[in-house]
Amino acid sequence: MEKPTLVILAAGMGSRYGGLKQIDTFTPEGDTIIDFSIYDGLQAGFGKFVFIIRKSFEKEFKESIGSKLQGKAEVDYVFQEFENVPKKYINPERVKPWGTGHALLMAKDVVKENFAIINGDDFYGKEAFKVMAKALMSKDKNSNVFNTMAYLLKNTVSEHGYVSRGECQVNEKGFLTDVTERTHIEKIDGKLMRKDEHGNFVSIDENTIVSMNFWGFTPECFNFGNRLFEEFLEENKSNLKAEFYIPSIVNDILKSGKANVKVLKSDAKWFGVTYREDKEIVEKAIKKLKEQGVYPKNLWE
Repeated sequence: MEKPTLVILAAGMGSRYGGLKQIDTFTPEGDTIIDFSIYDGLQAGFGKFVFIIRKSFEKEFKESIGSKLQGKAEVDYVFQEFENVPKKYINPERVKPWGTGHALLMAKDVVKENFAIINGDDFYGKEAFKVMAKALMSKDKNSNVFNTMAYLLKNTVSEHGYVSRGECQVNEKGFLTDVTERTHIEKIDGKLMRKDEHGNFVSIDENTIVSMNFWGFTPECFNFGNRLFEEFLEENKSNLKAEFYIPSIVNDILKSGKANVKVLKSDAKWFGVTYREDKEIVEKAIKKLKEQGVYPKNLWE
């Protein structure tokens, strides 16, 4: 049975966080959030790790994170830069990466096996990696059944500002029927609200199932994304902030009827750092997990 690959999205700028959170540490032992994803991924059975990063912090990233995988698994690096688009769409004024969907497409040349893709700044929980790895190992490389790991919205919001989440519609058989990228969800006076397409706040149920960008794909998914990205570029060539998200690819797949997305569930607790103020909460949560023996004090000894 071929081991799946774990693709880690780490090219984002962290503008709301104010710094390179990919290599920020959260424990006295110097662990990053990515360290826990790597550790959990290895334990769950992932055999190769692909990091999507930017050339501007390649050296620091390899030293602080990539080096820990030496001798433990195969490692690849893929660079997501603004100019990784057809020449006619390159805009020298653009400073924002093209989004998670573009990052996914960047991995096409190095990922030839079933794979999961995650955010580098989210803590997904040990159990989630086990459930995802099992699903990926149980299917053929040509399978057109993909996966997403589901979380409840109320467990994934920040107390310190707005967040972006993929709102999922799931049918009675546990398959995804629609995913909508909600780019602004915020707790206001104790209630969860989202901005609609006109910029007005409307309420959103706290028990809404959301995607935290933890997807499971076979290499078949790359056949869907390229055409869609070209269309996106054509529509947004003068928009310096437009981003191409993985949910856009997934929705296109669902509408085509050529593939399905099975929703996976786990008891894993999610933590994330969108804002600098979130850091203390995550530090405390990780400290508790180490004290409970979920993780060893030193991950890499």
